Amino acid sequence: MSLGSCAWPDLESSPRPVLVVPLGATEQHGPHLPLETDTLIAGAIAEAAAVGRRDVVVAPALPYGSSGEHAGFPGTLSLGQAALEAVVVELVRSADDFAAVVLLSWHGGNAEPLARATTRLRAEGRPVTCWQPAIDGGDAHAGRVETSLMLAIAPGLVGDQRPVGATQPVEELLPSLRGHGIRAVSPNGVLGDARGATAREGRELLRDLVADFTAFLDAAQTALSPA
Repeated sequence: MSLGSCAWPDLESSPRPVLVVPLGATEQHGPHLPLETDTLIAGAIAEAAAVGRRDVVVAPALPYGSSGEHAGFPGTLSLGQAALEAVVVELVRSADDFAAVVLLSWHGGNAEPLARATTRLRAEGRPVTCWQPAIDGGDAHAGRVETSLMLAIAPGLVGDQRPVGATQPVEELLPSLRGHGIRAVSPNGVLGDARGATAREGRELLRDLVADFTAFLDAAQTALSPA
């Protein structure tokens, strides 16, 4: 169920549903992917995991993330980390009608503010947790993984360009990214090799991500349920 399409009687079920909040970003993804890539991927995972379930409601995605490392690229809109933390805290505080809140973030720049927000909210006794994907062997920003996923989710939004960006391991890239931004290591903003991406691979990746998130969601429902 999508929260925006619900009427209030839909939400009076017993037991109360869990609210899943997809979080993404509006930022450059190289010349071949749209600015809303992170948001679209987060929403697709959430919606697929909720299909056929009455115990899960998917909130409208939060389309702005902490994207300071993309500063200066055309179109990027970035919330500061403190602002994103505050938004998430207030959003979850407003969700008392739900049994729990599960935050689902695809955008890596959201990790630190979401961790802080979750810690604050759990200290208030609020049932909230956060899931961020881990893909074994996955490349960095706008490389093959995200390009394949977008070819599966929204192929009409994927450009013909499949550029090669900075292909060093993410652990090597992060210090430069945090200190100097993406322009310091990749003028086109692509931190991975997007060549070889296919819709078939994207569907397989999406299937595995949905399975991982569904397992996390089921575990979270048990862990966050009142004793």
